Amino acid sequence: MFEGAHTALVTPFRNNRLDEAAYTRLIEDQIAHGITGIVPVGTTGESPTLDNAEHHRVIELAVEIAAKRCLVIAGTGSNSTTEAISLTQEAEKAGADAALLVAPYYNKPSQEGLFRHFQAIAAATKLPLVLYSIPGRSGIEIGVETVRRLAAACPNIVAIKEAGGSADRVSQLRQALPAAFEILSGDDALTLPFMAAGAVGVISVASNLIPGEVAALAKAALAGDLAQARALHEKWYPLFRDLFVETNPVPVKTALAMQGRIARELRLPLCEMSEANTAKLRATLAALKLI
Repeated sequence: MFEGAHTALVTPFRNNRLDEAAYTRLIEDQIAHGITGIVPVGTTGESPTLDNAEHHRVIELAVEIAAKRCLVIAGTGSNSTTEAISLTQEAEKAGADAALLVAPYYNKPSQEGLFRHFQAIAAATKLPLVLYSIPGRSGIEIGVETVRRLAAACPNIVAIKEAGGSADRVSQLRQALPAAFEILSGDDALTLPFMAAGAVGVISVASNLIPGEVAALAKAALAGDLAQARALHEKWYPLFRDLFVETNPVPVKTALAMQGRIARELRLPLCEMSEANTAKLRATLAALKLI
């Protein structure tokens, strides 16, 4: 279901409100360049700073604009099981194709707690669900055995976004899970090695800027054309690297603003990049002819 490239969309703001016109243009550009799916209100979409009404509106707008021309995987995770259930049900009502569920952050549940958290969400929706393991932000990893248990117990938990930084873990997941259970890279710089180890695609930050190129990389890797996939990886690696020179999504929103596509606006506690990192990012964008 999720083979290919999906974009973890930024949420553009103007005067501290969702810039719906800019958001519409961003999504239309994604679709025009052959993206498989879009992911509104994930980490890149600054979901922790949106209230529930804004969260719902971003998903609703993404569904309306996409109009079934690409998948919409709504970010609906939370460290509160009740809130995650509510957000997921709202996304289902809005017409999303699937939901992305980040591991609960800050409260650091046990693996049994994680299992029960995701099981409860799965029982409350018919949407296909994508787990999201990102220990660098959540403080915990969704263990391989926990993913295996969830895949066996919950038919609508069908994929995982893996952002733990280890290709070995992709191999561990692939060994433990049914062939139909899909693994997606959560890191642009690791898409190639992850797909070589059994992932089927990526949820990408860089594709906010280069959707066609990230889609081509994933397509080549899926087709077994590792030479082409590697060539694309090598060309765009400087961008993959520098979009994380500071906390995501600060660099990618800065880059989009440099292109004149969105306002250079973030919500606290995120703020503008340092002058040195801004200069570094600008130089990389210029070298790649993106500005």
